Amino acid sequence: MNEVTATAMESAPAKAPDGLIEVRVTAIRYAARDTHLYEFTRPDGKPLPAYEPGAHIDLHLPNGLLRQFSLTVPAENPDSYTVGVKRDENSRGGSRYIIEQMKVGDQIKISAPRNNFPLVDAEHVVLIAGGIGITPIWCMAQELAALGRSWKIHYACRSQADMAFLGDLKKLDPKFVHLHFDDEAGGKVMDLASAIAEAPADAHFYCCGPNPMLKAFEAAAASRPRGNVHVEYFTPKDDAAATAATGGFWVELARSGEEYYIPPGKKVLEVLFDAGVDVDYSCELGICGACETKVISGIPEHHDSVLSEEEQASNEKVMICCCGCKTERLVLDM
Repeated sequence: MNEVTATAMESAPAKAPDGLIEVRVTAIRYAARDTHLYEFTRPDGKPLPAYEPGAHIDLHLPNGLLRQFSLTVPAENPDSYTVGVKRDENSRGGSRYIIEQMKVGDQIKISAPRNNFPLVDAEHVVLIAGGIGITPIWCMAQELAALGRSWKIHYACRSQADMAFLGDLKKLDPKFVHLHFDDEAGGKVMDLASAIAEAPADAHFYCCGPNPMLKAFEAAAASRPRGNVHVEYFTPKDDAAATAATGGFWVELARSGEEYYIPPGKKVLEVLFDAGVDVDYSCELGICGACETKVISGIPEHHDSVLSEEEQASNEKVMICCCGCKTERLVLDM
C-alpha cells in the first residue's frame, strides 16, 4: 500500500470491482492498545490466493468504505488472512467501524493480495517500523526467521502498551530485535541514523510507519544505494495526491483510441470512471498501486507514494488516481 496497513489506508469510498472474494471473520484477537488482529477465511473452506510478505488486501466494509491492510502472517498456501487494525483518532469511518462494529461471523468482501513492498533476497535485511507500520514488517520478520536469514528489526512505539506483537518479539533472540519506547526514552524518538549506520554496506532496508518517521528514515538512508531502501507509505507522502487539481490536459487511450479531456480540478481516474471506462482502482490516494497504468507518450506529473524516484523519472508508468500531466496530452496503454 503502500494505510497498507495493519497498516490501514484511509481513503474515499470506492465502488467494489469485480473479482472480489467473500470471506467471514473467524477470529478477533487483542494485539495492543486500540489494536486488534482480524482473521478471515472463505465460507466455502477453499484456499485463498497466495501472497508474499509485504502484501496487502482491500477490505470492502459494510458501511460503504474501502480500506487497505497489510497481511501479518507469512503463508505459501493460506487458508486464512490476518490483518491488524489500529483505531485511528482521526478515523473517517474505516478503522472506527472495524474496531467498534465488526464481530466474529460477519461476512465481507476483500480483494486478492497486491504487493508494492516485496521482500528481496538480500544478504542482510534491516526492518524498521513505527506504530501500526509493524504489520507488513512483522510478516517479513517471521519469514526471515523461518528461513534462517540474516536480519534485524527496529520497532518504535509510544509505550509498551501500544506495541503489537510485543510478546512474540520478546521471545526472539535479542540480537535480532531492538525495541524503542518513547516514554521510556524521555520522549526521544528512535535513532534511525544509528540503526542504518550499524548495518552492512550491502544491507536492504524496509521501513513502514507514520509519515514523519518515513521521511526521517529516507533522509537518514540517503547515502545508501537507492535500490536497497524500501519504504511503504500508508497515507500520501504529500497532500498533492489527495487534493491536487491535476486537470487541464487530454488523455488518449491507445488501445481503444478514445480521447478524454481532463478538466482543471479533476483527476484522470474520475473522468475515465464517469465515462464508463473499466479501470482498476482502490485507495484513490496514490498509495496502493491498484491503478498503475503504462504510459505510451506524454510526461506525467507524479503525486503517488508507490513508485520510486527512478520509476517516476522514467515516466513509463503512472498512478491515474492522482497524476497530473506536464504535456498537453498523455497517452495511456488502455
